[in-house]
Amino acid sequence: MIVGIPACAKTISEMPFHQTPARYAQAVFGGVGALPVLIPPLGEPMLALLDDLDGLMVPGSPSNVHPIHYQGGASETPDFHDLERDYTTLPMIRAAIARGIPVLAICRGIQELNVALGGSLHQRVHALEGRTDHRGGPGPLETSYGPKHPISVTGSLARILGADSIEVNSLHGQAIDRLARGLVAEAHASDGTIEAVAMPSAPGWLLGVQWHPEWAFAGNPHSVAIFSAFGDACRSRQGRERA
Repeated sequence: MIVGIPACAKTISEMPFHQTPARYAQAVFGGVGALPVLIPPLGEPMLALLDDLDGLMVPGSPSNVHPIHYQGGASETPDFHDLERDYTTLPMIRAAIARGIPVLAICRGIQELNVALGGSLHQRVHALEGRTDHRGGPGPLETSYGPKHPISVTGSLARILGADSIEVNSLHGQAIDRLARGLVAEAHASDGTIEAVAMPSAPGWLLGVQWHPEWAFAGNPHSVAIFSAFGDACRSRQGRERA
């Protein structure tokens, strides 16, 4: 069983790299029970890789989806974009959904999912009146990725978690504004920020979450439940494709 993970385009010491944090592959291998394969951000030609995937996990990133993709006006974070990733993940998400490939979208991933399907984003949630600061803040990673606030949970996600409220971490500056057609919000923070989405009309399993369940996932039963549900969906698709 193979799960694809789209990588980011980064420049380190003037050298271009394609990479993503190791914890995503570790969560796919240990939590989903699949082999992780990184997908380089080389645009629409990468769609051919979907023929060999049983699932697609769209990971988080410090970069933001560029507002040109959702008519969002001028960028409010001009130094934090990754157009190479945008031009790879947005068509890949649409194609994966159309094929019934299970999709798990995390942090930047849920934002890409919403934009790919026609929705829009708030570029800086913390600048909006009545909203709280959802960024991670200073300190060691254990603090930044530790529990930050509760969310209310409904629908398919509540069934996966076996709970209607959980504590989550929070490390994002952008968030969903206008929800894309077909998506249903299944979790909210107390300030109204959408924290999870599903798509009941999708041919396959689909979940987007705004927090980071991959962080220290093995010690968090709610994260274990999410990756287990994703793994079950990937195995189900694999069985159908091989039947």
